Amino acid sequence: MRKLSKVAPEWWDYTTLDDSLLEEVARLQPDDFIKLQRDGFKIKMYDTLESFYTAEALEYVRCWQASTSSNPVGICGPIGPTEQLPLVAEIINALEINVREGHFWGMDEWFIDGKEMPATNPLSFTKASMDLCFNRIRKDLRPADENIHFLKADNINSYSELYDQVECRIMQGGQGETKHWAFNDPLKREGEYKDSPPSPEQFRKLAARVVDLHPMTLMQNARTSSGGIVSNIPSRAITVGPVETWKAGRVSIWHAGTHDNPFGMRLTTFMISKRIIDSSVPMSLLAEHDDVLFNFYRPGIGTCIAEMH
Repeated sequence: MRKLSKVAPEWWDYTTLDDSLLEEVARLQPDDFIKLQRDGFKIKMYDTLESFYTAEALEYVRCWQASTSSNPVGICGPIGPTEQLPLVAEIINALEINVREGHFWGMDEWFIDGKEMPATNPLSFTKASMDLCFNRIRKDLRPADENIHFLKADNINSYSELYDQVECRIMQGGQGETKHWAFNDPLKREGEYKDSPPSPEQFRKLAARVVDLHPMTLMQNARTSSGGIVSNIPSRAITVGPVETWKAGRVSIWHAGTHDNPFGMRLTTFMISKRIIDSSVPMSLLAEHDDVLFNFYRPGIGTCIAEMH
């Protein structure tokens, strides 16, 4: 029987993994990361935050530039990180790049009282995307309104079906402390998953849906978005799933060292590299995707050496 989580015993998470794996991961040094590349899994390092977020913004621009009315192309993007979003607008406006035919999927949104969080709420992901990116792009240049797709309680199926109609060239994201992309958190330790987490095959069948959020995710989002006020953070969300993720040509994950910690970045890099797949670490499932890119702000990788503060 697997260990109980040290964080939330009623949930699965990475603390239920074998200690020998966790200890090996903690010993990794930044110079070891590049050595973990393999076919289908690439790693890039950036020495400055300016180059890091500019490169992230350019993924949007290049995807949208490739889109035409007869061959539509888009990108699925996160809220976390967000620093790239104003840069997307700045690049498009400064170079007067017409990206009207480009598509965008917002990868997730909070879910409250049976509906998506309204875009008037300061915590809304839709509001963040519009305020930080789309509303800053000249209207004659930015993607058409009908090409901007946000998850809502009543459009989950049509949102998912769009991945079969428009090429999602890149699914871009960060990594949360539960080692999720979007809100693909580990599942609760109950029912058929009481003694072992879902198999990779079971987890990969999950499509866009409403999810319950791991307590670790609530703490992380309170830290990054609400000054630590956990009571402000909804306990449920709507999220893109593995089904849609595997329809994306590339999964591009951006590690600035602010959303997950030094150990977490090491853990998923190692597991994907070595094809150690366990749904208690959802990001590890990306070992089965054909094209995954991990981008690191090198100073953000940090260390796992014990030190008191």
